[in-house]
Amino acid sequence: MPEPFRVTIDIRTDDLDLNGHVRGPAYLAYADHARWECVWAAGVDPVDLRAGNLGPVNLETTIRFRRELRARARIDVLTRFTWEPGKVSRVVQEFVAPDGAVVAEVESLSGLLDLESRRLVPDPGQHWRKYASRPEILGLP
Repeated sequence: MPEPFRVTIDIRTDDLDLNGHVRGPAYLAYADHARWECVWAAGVDPVDLRAGNLGPVNLETTIRFRRELRARARIDVLTRFTWEPGKVSRVVQEFVAPDGAVVAEVESLSGLLDLESRRLVPDPGQHWRKYASRPEILGLP
């Protein structure tokens, strides 16, 4: 299994709830940011996807909170794509504190939407591979 893609994020005060914890929507924003950084690192330009009438979509997202995450912390978000037969893929992301503890996990079930037919394309990995100069970053051989 390839190494996960890593992005470091500094927690901002405006991402906190009234209890001083990072709020749920901020975890989703961090996960989205890390996924797009991974896609960019793989050499995929979203403009090229759009020109090919393709758009990535999240079908389901789950957040698992493991440990408190507060202001001024710094975390690494580790992103790993896994490919399944059919029309979907999974993106598993671990939020890791400097001490190595997993603070949270975000798992997304994703697909690629044909923007003309408004349907998911079969075997999305083959499409990502077509647009990626470094498909191994996306877990594609």
